[in-house]
Amino acid sequence: MTAIAVIPARLASTRLPRKMLREIAGQPLLAYVYRAAASSSLLDDVIIATDSEEILGVCQKNNWHARMTSAAHRNGTERVHEIANSIAADVYINVQGDEPLIRPEHISALLDVMKDPAVQVGSLKAPASASDIQNPNAVKVVTDTSGRALYFSRATIPFDRDGTRPRYCIHMGLYAYRKAALDRYSSFPESLLERSERLEQLRFLENGIPIHVGETSYDTVRVDTEEDFQRVQKLLSIP
Repeated sequence: MTAIAVIPARLASTRLPRKMLREIAGQPLLAYVYRAAASSSLLDDVIIATDSEEILGVCQKNNWHARMTSAAHRNGTERVHEIANSIAADVYINVQGDEPLIRPEHISALLDVMKDPAVQVGSLKAPASASDIQNPNAVKVVTDTSGRALYFSRATIPFDRDGTRPRYCIHMGLYAYRKAALDRYSSFPESLLERSERLEQLRFLENGIPIHVGETSYDTVRVDTEEDFQRVQKLLSIP
């Protein structure tokens, strides 16, 4: 199974401006994401897909494999689809550019999900920390008994009506797709739930394409806010 990781990297971020190029110890955030993905021996290639000449210049300076993609893409999945149209692989992994703490175990767990040839889209979840349960920047996921996603939300799901303390899971910013699923995704208009939650994966669910979710015990820190950025610095033991 040939697998290519694609890191969608745009410069226009609303919650944390220019976060892809924000520096930690003299290195842009994107460097940590790229090196983390490239540390997996299961990947045939790692490609940064951007619409920014500035980001492309940083990639070229550091000899990172990067390609310019259309500025018209509405999200990272559409950007991955453009790469898939020109580079053949069995599986395309979307490593979101704000996941600097991913590790080879994440890639391995995600590819395990894709070993079933019937699975068109895969992703990962991890147990939620107490601080993430009410945090709208931490996306929650609920799945059925076979591991297929029922819903993703920034809201706290499931709702604990009677104090039963349900098990909460965080959705991690990694996806795996087969080319046919990417083709279908890009043929659909932006969905209502996708627009409401600002969660691109909901377009799959609204159009009847299942997302199979594997589980990992290794959570990460998604860099959405300045607070997240400062937390990553501490976790990397950088003053």
